[in-house]
Amino acid sequence: MLLDGLATRYSTPMKVTIDLSPAQAERLRQEAERLGLTPEDLARAAVADLLATRDQDFEAAAERVLQKNQELYRRLA
Repeated sequence: MLLDGLATRYSTPMKVTIDLSPAQAERLRQEAERLGLTPEDLARAAVADLLATRDQDFEAAAERVLQKNQELYRRLA
């Protein structure tokens, strides 16, 4: 399963419904077919990737701030 091993706050899966324009739906179908996936699996993977990327971006930004201010934090301790 695509999301196996990821921590979640929900005890049951979340179901999401979105409206796509006909052009978007066709593009999703084409990309899914090209990748050998169902449109649902491709959409699920895209959401998982977006959420993981945002977490990584936040972690990187937080690390930069902590490193930049390390001396200040040491003095305040």
